[in-house]
Amino acid sequence: MIKIYHNPRCSKSRNGLEIIKESGKNFEIVSYLENTPSKEELKQLLNLLNINAESLIRKNEAVWKENFKGKDLTEEQLIEAMVKFPKLIERPIVTNGKKAVIGRPPEKISEII
Repeated sequence: MIKIYHNPRCSKSRNGLEIIKESGKNFEIVSYLENTPSKEELKQLLNLLNINAESLIRKNEAVWKENFKGKDLTEEQLIEAMVKFPKLIERPIVTNGKKAVIGRPPEKISEII
């Protein structure tokens, strides 16, 4: 099952959702700002994406600059920051079985659907 971690206010996320809809395949939308992934879910996503936590963080967000920028944080602390402040999570993330991509650019989503 295809799953998109979606923020409807983000144009890249909306474009990614359109790509999935156009595929005609079944999918699930996770509104991650309301239904924040747990630490375990984030660890699974990082594993599927084959990246570290820092690579999943949106560093231009005010909450990052105000609370975390310039600090030497562990992987665990970065994951905890994303759970506490889900706005920090890069978007959209799309999973399909054992594959996942960050949809930037949104066309990358086509690689796994």
